[in-house]
Amino acid sequence: MTGAQEVAALSLTEETGMPKSTGLGLAEQQPPSLDNASVWAVIRAEAAKLAVGEPILRRLLATEVTDATGDNEIIARVLAARLSVTQVETGNLLDLILATLTDDIMRKVEADLAAVRERDPACTTFLHALLNLKGFHALQTHRIAHALWNAGRPEIATWLANLASRVFGPDIHPAARIGASIMLDHGSGIVIGETALIEHEVSILQNVTLGGTGKETGDRHPKIRRGVMIGAGAKILGNIEIGAFSKIAAGSVVLKAVPEHCTVAGVPATVVRIHRADEIPAETMDQNI
Repeated sequence: MTGAQEVAALSLTEETGMPKSTGLGLAEQQPPSLDNASVWAVIRAEAAKLAVGEPILRRLLATEVTDATGDNEIIARVLAARLSVTQVETGNLLDLILATLTDDIMRKVEADLAAVRERDPACTTFLHALLNLKGFHALQTHRIAHALWNAGRPEIATWLANLASRVFGPDIHPAARIGASIMLDHGSGIVIGETALIEHEVSILQNVTLGGTGKETGDRHPKIRRGVMIGAGAKILGNIEIGAFSKIAAGSVVLKAVPEHCTVAGVPATVVRIHRADEIPAETMDQNI
């Protein structure tokens, strides 16, 4: 079983009242029980090796990885360094992130690292994902902002979400609920609305919008079920459900609910193919219709 597939065994301790699904509902599941010790041990070993091969990066790698005293401190140092573009001190950002990084969030971070490492052929190491992929950085910053939002701190949560959008590209509302083993490939141009729900093991490519259809209020954004892949430039609009293990073809505009185990394409999108029951589009990343 791969690290991404292990997501199916995990439980996410999200807020109550989450919608159930025939897939992997966030209300029912937990983040993947990956061997977190080995993930971070590999990252430290990769950093030590890179420091020898690229001396110009030695200080950065020591500051962000090898000198960190804990796994949570590694991800906190990486995010704080990249978000330090305002008048807020890097140390204050680091303290805010560290104070918010629960064991539950760390399990999701590890599952996301595994997802990127397995699904992105351009990602050859865990360290590469940790240091260089802005989609990964944006997603982990969202996890911090979401925790702050749920803790009754909407202003700092919104400020952090806006900062992440300016630095990394994706615009993710801090209230959006996102599972584990997620890949935001490239990250550029991704927009995820306030009441959106993304279950585990989902892959989203650049310029995807999970948006509303106008000025409606309340629950107004899409619900993306387990194992879905959303192709580049796709727009999914309204409080509609994208069924588990389905694929949204690049450039599609989806205005109606999508059944499980199928591919939809077009403007507006329609079903063009039914999948085998064992197909997981989020993992295969096959862009063909």
